[in-house]
Amino acid sequence: MGSKLTLFTFLDAFGWEVYKRYGFLNDYMTNVQPLKTTFGFSSGADPSILTGRYPDEHTHWSSFYYSPETSPFKAMKVLDFLPSIIFDRWRVRHWASKFIAKYYGFTGYFQIYSVPFSVLPYFDYLEKKDYFVPNGILKTDTIFDYCYQKKIPYFCSNWRLGEKENLKIAIDVIEQGKVKFLYLILPHLDAVMHKYGPQHPKVEEKIRWLEVEVRKVINKAKEKYDEVSFYGISDHGMAKVVGSIDLKKTIDATNLNFGKDYIAMYDSTMARFWFKNKRAENLIIQILQSEKLGRIINDDELKKMHVFFADRKFGELFFLMNPGYLINPSFMGLNVIPGMHGYHPDDVDSYSFIGSNREISSNIKSITDIRKTMEMEI
Repeated sequence: MGSKLTLFTFLDAFGWEVYKRYGFLNDYMTNVQPLKTTFGFSSGADPSILTGRYPDEHTHWSSFYYSPETSPFKAMKVLDFLPSIIFDRWRVRHWASKFIAKYYGFTGYFQIYSVPFSVLPYFDYLEKKDYFVPNGILKTDTIFDYCYQKKIPYFCSNWRLGEKENLKIAIDVIEQGKVKFLYLILPHLDAVMHKYGPQHPKVEEKIRWLEVEVRKVINKAKEKYDEVSFYGISDHGMAKVVGSIDLKKTIDATNLNFGKDYIAMYDSTMARFWFKNKRAENLIIQILQSEKLGRIINDDELKKMHVFFADRKFGELFFLMNPGYLINPSFMGLNVIPGMHGYHPDDVDSYSFIGSNREISSNIKSITDIRKTMEMEI
């Protein structure tokens, strides 16, 4: 029998407001508190959990960044003639992403989403390699590097597998009693809330299922180990979508030339711009300043949120939507969906959570503080 197991269960998008609404293992997690997330999406938040550092330190922020010189998608511009009625479908895009990832040897999470084939050649993709293993692509070490260097036996779920399979594998690993640290990844709640919104009955149904399944893992751990430190964590929350704007249509109406005058990445909750001339910059700024459902994020605020990059590869100008509103259509999707994240970290629905059967220090306030909690427990 092993002496102690530290079990961290990652529940994607299980935000503080979601926890307050539905609860989770309330009889077991006796200590729970909110955590502030990072600005942006999971591509920046998840590395912040694993490294204990903000995006401006680990350098992993938005998946797509402006770099036409290094873009692996240069040849894809010729595919823009393909009929959108077929090749803009999510399933077709999903399988196209799998093909591209295999062709280039990408081992990290990769999706082209709804980025037009004509736009892809302007961008490179950040997550070419898996960072859930030691010596990943991040500029700073992760908790897995720490375990490897300290020779701490650990196990991390394979994020490519389904939840049922990862739950079974976790129980099998615990049964062997050899690891001291287990990082269990359960990401599907995020998809449920995107599809139905954070207040739909399907959300509670999913959470109750997770509760039952995670309790099985905990019980197995209590059988095999003298001591179990359990933590439930998430990367961000989820907001209810109440409206959208067609920002791309508005920008296109200026008759500015995409590629010659400006470049844009229309994320679901923000738009990022790069400018080729001052006229385009001034005109687009004027349009964005008149939009009441969002605002421009200046450099000072980017620095405060630890997502300012001097090389501007992630954007020269950032426009963020108000909570609950989407840019639609965007390069991330062509339809308005009921739930979304990626708003300002100060928004009430952006907050993440941490819960445990152990005491949680009052100075654990951000998802970047999860890493030191892991080290303390291992």
